[in-house]
Amino acid sequence: MSLIKIMVSLGLLCFLTPEFLASLSAQNFEEFRRQVEELGELTEPPKTYVAEGFESDAQLSAIFYEGLSWQGRATRVFAWLGFPSETNATPESQDAPNRFPAIVLVHGGGGTAFKEWVKLWNDRGYVAISIAVEGQTDQRRGNGMRGWISHEWKGPHRIGIYQDTEAPLKDQWMYHAVADTILAYSLLANLPQVDPERIGLMGISWGGVIASTVAGIDQRFNFIIPTYGCGGLENADNQWGRALGTNRMYHHVWDPLLRLPRAQMPILWLSWTGDTHFPMDCLARSCEAANGPHLLTLVPEMGHGHAAGWIRPESYAFADSVTQAGEIWLKQESLRLEQQTLNAVFSVNKSVDDVLLYSTRSAGESPNRHWTVTPLSWNQDGNRISIRGELPKETRAFFINLKSGKLYGSSDYQHAR
Repeated sequence: MSLIKIMVSLGLLCFLTPEFLASLSAQNFEEFRRQVEELGELTEPPKTYVAEGFESDAQLSAIFYEGLSWQGRATRVFAWLGFPSETNATPESQDAPNRFPAIVLVHGGGGTAFKEWVKLWNDRGYVAISIAVEGQTDQRRGNGMRGWISHEWKGPHRIGIYQDTEAPLKDQWMYHAVADTILAYSLLANLPQVDPERIGLMGISWGGVIASTVAGIDQRFNFIIPTYGCGGLENADNQWGRALGTNRMYHHVWDPLLRLPRAQMPILWLSWTGDTHFPMDCLARSCEAANGPHLLTLVPEMGHGHAAGWIRPESYAFADSVTQAGEIWLKQESLRLEQQTLNAVFSVNKSVDDVLLYSTRSAGESPNRHWTVTPLSWNQDGNRISIRGELPKETRAFFINLKSGKLYGSSDYQHAR
């Protein structure tokens, strides 16, 4: 029985003052945060099972792995696990001549475990696991119904935007989604084909929110790529803000901003200015909050979606730069604005083709802003690029885009004074 119920039963209602209730809530939130952070201790590899009825081979197989119990029931997570063709090894093989980098892939709303996504990473030399975090497989429902077929070992599914936060913490969907992601790392790290020091995480949309959350919990990840999704969403002027503005559980327990200062790994924040779900201001706050090396990349006309996220070259280039060179390929060293004159310096390990200024005089949320594109003067001397230009008058926000072939990299998102 809860303390409040005990006090009610004893006729002690007079002691339930606003101050007492506030202190009790603070204690509860602190305990909830501690329990969420304990998910980082899920370092033992989960038991895996062959997923029957799916077309698998030595390079790409459908599996289940054990998740946390939910409402007293055992759960499993459906996933596609794939290997680069060079391995010629199944997940059970102990004979792997090389250890490969690896990545955990987490879908967004309406998605599932995508084997196509796994194959794209396999083709680039990564072991990859794409997980389904809502108790579903990748088989579509029939009779014209949308969505995916659930399996018998499912845990919780997502209810709106953190709309299950009145439930016990360990019954909430985000608790299990974070646990599933961390357990996927532990699964990969135990494979003989995988280098446990080079395992990354990429999440798209809701998967990006999960990735942003995990970044502050599990420091084993070598790099993280939240695509679209971020923290600080209670202030967004859209469906997220409307859903989260009064959600105290999000504000005190689940907001990724609470833990991003603990994140030390390199992070790529991948998005675009027209995203209607995750505004630039929220993305910028998340980018600034993490303490490790970071790269913001705003791709013109990128669009929002799973395929839009995984067809771009930026995530693969970022992962390669971290796992092969040990550092991000583009780093903002300085950015100064004096009057209207802009000066910036970047370190880069690729040849740059173009440097452009994106600026806006518009107010309001970023998707509705009009952006002006202006060429900047720049000079590349080896791994150093110096940039100079004039900021248009009445500019409210801006960023710099550097282009190398089809690859984009951006400066931090700036609010003009």
